[in-house]
Amino acid sequence: MTHQHTLTHVRSIADNLSVHRARMLISCPDRAGIVATVSRFLYEHGANIVQSDQYTMDPDGGMFFMRIEFDMDQLQDHLPQVKQDFASIAGEFQMDWRISRVSEKKRLAIFVSKEDHCLLELIWQWQAGDLDADIAMVVSNHNDMREYVESFGIPYHYIPVTPDTKQEAEQKQLDVVNGQADVIILARYMQIIPPRFIEEYQNQIINIHHSFLPAFVGSKPYHQAYGRGVKLIGATAHYVTEELDGGPIIEQDVGRVTHRADVNELKRIGRTIERVVLARAVHWHVEDRILVYQNKTVVFN
Repeated sequence: MTHQHTLTHVRSIADNLSVHRARMLISCPDRAGIVATVSRFLYEHGANIVQSDQYTMDPDGGMFFMRIEFDMDQLQDHLPQVKQDFASIAGEFQMDWRISRVSEKKRLAIFVSKEDHCLLELIWQWQAGDLDADIAMVVSNHNDMREYVESFGIPYHYIPVTPDTKQEAEQKQLDVVNGQADVIILARYMQIIPPRFIEEYQNQIINIHHSFLPAFVGSKPYHQAYGRGVKLIGATAHYVTEELDGGPIIEQDVGRVTHRADVNELKRIGRTIERVVLARAVHWHVEDRILVYQNKTVVFN
């Protein structure tokens, strides 16, 4: 059996298992009885809970967060009724909630400029079957990676951005993404995302920032870090908001450096951290492991 046939076989098994599985995410004011009520509801509707995570910010008047995975026979047929029946419980507990089928994979639109390391990591993981999503397209303001991306059968949209064509470019981006993607990944995309995108895809745009926020924001972060003689460098994945690099943080990581590391070495180490941190954030998002509350995230990883 070839590698491609093995991969197809593994994906086929995973897809068959996911047909009957759904995920439920809940955010609500904390009070007694939430877990018991939700569990009883699922049991009475023939569901088998296979994973459950919960977190309360403060037992006295704080917020409660919950993520449940459950299996249900003939899920596709029964899920509309489950959602309808759960609405009354959600209203009683003032829940912000959603239920989604695991088999409905999220579609990714990956935006990239010239640096390719984050894009390559996502494509490698997707090709290996480790990233449970579909890459719907790659959008870039440069044409450098067209041949590589298209070799995987992924559509590549080259949309140059200049001060004179910025509005036109933004409209083209909206047109190609609209209805074709659920999540936008900024894989070292070096352009400001317009407010229209942020409004349309609230908490659905993930950016990788080449520093351990909030330190060294702005241009040339590795030069700034080198100038300060840092001993740790890092990367931050976060949701995009209108506040530049100020959105809810999903994941961060750091690497140690010494006085011997020059700017190029800092960049090399930084690129490795960036691609790992972004890939983790994307994994957790597509697996519905993240709940956003105000400007923070609860991540059930």
